[in-house]
Amino acid sequence: MAESLGVAVIGAGMAGKAHAAAYRTASTLYSPVLPGIRLVSIGDVNAEFGSLAARRFGYSRHDTSWQAIAEADDIDVVSVVIANSLHREVVEGLLAAGKHVLCEKPLSDSLDDARAMAEAARNAASIARIGFTFRRTPGIAYIRDLIRTGVLGNVLHFSGRYWTDYGFSPSAPMSWRYKGGPGSGALADVGSHLAYVSEFLCGDIKSINGGRLSTVIGKRPVPLGAVMGHDHAAVSDTFEAVENDDYAAFSAEFENGAGSFEVSRVAAGHANSLQFEVFCENGAAKFDQRRPSEIQLFLNDGSGTANGYRQVILGPGHPYITGGLAMDAPEVGFGQNDAFGYQARAFLEEVAGLSEADSLPRCATFDEGVRNMELLGAVTESALGDGKKVTL
Repeated sequence: MAESLGVAVIGAGMAGKAHAAAYRTASTLYSPVLPGIRLVSIGDVNAEFGSLAARRFGYSRHDTSWQAIAEADDIDVVSVVIANSLHREVVEGLLAAGKHVLCEKPLSDSLDDARAMAEAARNAASIARIGFTFRRTPGIAYIRDLIRTGVLGNVLHFSGRYWTDYGFSPSAPMSWRYKGGPGSGALADVGSHLAYVSEFLCGDIKSINGGRLSTVIGKRPVPLGAVMGHDHAAVSDTFEAVENDDYAAFSAEFENGAGSFEVSRVAAGHANSLQFEVFCENGAAKFDQRRPSEIQLFLNDGSGTANGYRQVILGPGHPYITGGLAMDAPEVGFGQNDAFGYQARAFLEEVAGLSEADSLPRCATFDEGVRNMELLGAVTESALGDGKKVTL
């Protein structure tokens, strides 16, 4: 095992800061102890954003090009958290330089590029993984265990939605999120999460039908300066056309059961609202990301009366809390930022050569990232074909 690992994050936006903070906390989660983690660089083409993030999260410097990070001898591990269209060039360059890469989802903005990235990962001497962060959420992982151990039994029906509101205002400034082809908007941004969560719980999706993509705000103002994440900044009088979807919906058929999906970036009042309900042979479970270490559980007792959902608050009995969180006590709580820390810990453990623990499985592979994009591609194909059925 290496004595230390040098870490960099490319992208100083909202999710980039989550990755930067996660590497700071990864060493405090679980045992055995990781090698020393050196927080080396935050990379961003906007030098002000990069410098601010480096100082805030304790990184030694900031760089304004990914090439500088690829060439740096003191960096071993890199998170790539930038616009989807930039992923392929940066990831392939980092892998060629021997860096271990953790890439944000979706893998790219095109299926061809995603497949090329997966091929590069298979041929690389270093490790490449994708961040499917919601797999680290205790409530979701617990429901998966209930299904797989037979407590809930085989899935009959999955119903999920991921509603966000960062784009509901027509004055929200134009950014890369509103550019790209059909399916690269809300579907790729938050639908990618909902798609991998559904397969994590229910198994492989066999087919997609009823795909629908809608752009309800057709143009957006150009910002007067740089915009970070979903920030609403000062805008000009110049407008540009929105190129992708504000809203998407589709139905799916799993190996066992069926599913319905709805995603939006214009759902006013729902800042970050991933919710689902899964109905099974022996009962059902509900999840709401706003309460990530809690679920609602219904188990059929056969009585047919007074047997509704009950609240289950996860605590030290769950492996994502006991031995993980510094205060692993009942009802202390778990948030989405914590999931990034668990993700970083799992990635660093693999890079360091530590044994895989049942409590903290490895991060998803690039091949799984390609699978996720194939699902999104099938939804887009269905939508462009008037809702036709697309078999995977």
